[in-house]
Amino acid sequence: MSAAAAPRLIVTRPAAQAGAAVVQLRARGIDAVAVPLIEIVPMADATPIAAAWAALSTRRLVVFVSANAVLRFFAARPAGLTWPASTFAAAPGPGTADALRAEGVADASIIEPGADAAQFDSEALWERLRTHDWLGARVVVVRGEAGREWLGDCLAAAGAEVQTLAAYERAAPVLSAEARRIVDAAASEPGSWVWLFSSSEAIGNLELLAGPGRWTAARAMATHPRIAARARQAGFVDVREVEPGLDAVVACIQSMRP
Repeated sequence: MSAAAAPRLIVTRPAAQAGAAVVQLRARGIDAVAVPLIEIVPMADATPIAAAWAALSTRRLVVFVSANAVLRFFAARPAGLTWPASTFAAAPGPGTADALRAEGVADASIIEPGADAAQFDSEALWERLRTHDWLGARVVVVRGEAGREWLGDCLAAAGAEVQTLAAYERAAPVLSAEARRIVDAAASEPGSWVWLFSSSEAIGNLELLAGPGRWTAARAMATHPRIAARARQAGFVDVREVEPGLDAVVACIQSMRP
């Protein structure tokens, strides 16, 4: 089956990641478009991030919950400071780990789930972290203004002193005219489109922006079981769980027919 016969793919990640993913997917012959459903907004006060940078060498570990956490943390880096070799950086999946490498963090400093992990999430990351001794360690969790507490709780239970640092806020975006056109087309011709969700929040924002109950004939790919469950709750009739890597997404979309 040719890629041209596959439905058009709507990438819903925040704008920076969605744009890069569309370029990569199109290079693989996938007809992909970006409709970012989460807007990443820098914190108005970057002072706490600058303070975290100043104290970085005294921290055993910094956990980044997403690539956006990496981007916003490094965007607020004070001039002249670099990542200390004595501090580990943890990532729940390959996208976040690649963002750390792009910012100059050495592979030896990065802790991430193995390539054969069943899922790329906090639970998979904890399987790697739990083998270390965290008693008395000072740890920072860099995330948005809100998020799951589970991994921080695990580290605290293992004896770490855990600080949570908000590096950005998430918001529902204002859809452009072109994005609105794509959303309406996907709702009216669901067999010709498939949505790619990497966040449950994106699905909620889609319902907020476009209205609930419009997706009962629509199809979606989800990069985690929790996201797949949220898509089904929103009414998506055909939801397929897929690993977040490019190869897995391409293989899944090519298996679909309009």
